[in-house]
Amino acid sequence: MAGSSAPDSDAELVERVRKLQPLIRSHVLRTEQERRVTAEVIAALTDAGVHRMNVPRRYGGHQSSVRTQVDVLSEVSAACGSTGFTALIQAGCAFIAALFPDEAQDEIFADPGVRVSGTLVPKAKARPVDGGYVVDGTSPFATGCQDSDWHLLTAVVDRGNGRPPDLLWTAIPMADLDVIDDWHVSGLAGSGSNSVVARDVHVPAHRVLELGPLLGGSFPSRLNSADPFYGMPVLLLFCAWTAAGALGPARAALSEFGERVHQRGITYTIYERQHEAPVTHLQFAEAAMKISCAELLTADYVSLIDARVAEGNSYTTEERARIRAQSGYVARLCKEAVDLIGSASGASSLRLEAPVQRAVRDLNALNLHSFVNPAANLELYGRVLSGLDAGTPFL
Repeated sequence: MAGSSAPDSDAELVERVRKLQPLIRSHVLRTEQERRVTAEVIAALTDAGVHRMNVPRRYGGHQSSVRTQVDVLSEVSAACGSTGFTALIQAGCAFIAALFPDEAQDEIFADPGVRVSGTLVPKAKARPVDGGYVVDGTSPFATGCQDSDWHLLTAVVDRGNGRPPDLLWTAIPMADLDVIDDWHVSGLAGSGSNSVVARDVHVPAHRVLELGPLLGGSFPSRLNSADPFYGMPVLLLFCAWTAAGALGPARAALSEFGERVHQRGITYTIYERQHEAPVTHLQFAEAAMKISCAELLTADYVSLIDARVAEGNSYTTEERARIRAQSGYVARLCKEAVDLIGSASGASSLRLEAPVQRAVRDLNALNLHSFVNPAANLELYGRVLSGLDAGTPFL
């Protein structure tokens, strides 16, 4: 695996990725056809340092600010939504891996350019045995699993004695898992989000992270527990990462629309140039405003997360619920903007090589993600605003 030198600044890391956009775009059709990011693009992102953004510095990682991560992942997503979503999952799972016991980190981060995938869908089972667990079962939606070295597989363990089951993240080398080639979808089609299968895989205790304590702010890494960077709540970070996955395609679609309106007319009307039509002005302006609003919402909660690192990473329940609602609303605004652009782009934009139709499909898929889903997140925030319990520990 190719290595990369540490960027001299956050801006340099963003610029590295921006320079990769022509390469990423040139592989978009192959990425969708093969239903996974191409090896050339994966290697280029790894070499640029995208997968090191959350790796501890002692292993050669960057520990990039959340603002930088959003900027980097937005640039990737602008070139290809599927590639951006894969990158945000792998970069995010590296953060989770840094919360595991230090012994596990020594294994996982032996190469700082390691790629880590993961799922939070508790379909597999874990059975306690001496020295750890035996994990068995299938875990769907394992984005980027075929191009990862490790996978963080969520498993349910039944403790017995009438106690509720516990959720565990288990760190397993991809070589120990099977991949089911079942990712046949319309949106984020190139993200390689296949199912992975564990068949009685033994996982030593040091490669297990209990989800309950983690959601409560406690994790077993001794070396990282004192580092405020790793005190950032994982689920709030996911809100930031997915915002990048929404903003990138939306910005790219708006830019493309600005070029298309000068190159085509509106069939069966008097307008030989689309950019001269008042309806185009309204569509263009509304789409731009929706994206601007999404950018402002993202900046609001990303700034809060970055600021709280220095303040002890303390959040009220209302703040956590608001961030989830904001992230869902960002996804909704970007989807609405791209739907508007798509409807104004004419039938020629339905061609598979046209980026607009891909952005429409990708943003629809992102909005369907159970943690991103705008309606569910608004309800959650509304419950908290109304003085009720959030109804979920996933805040």
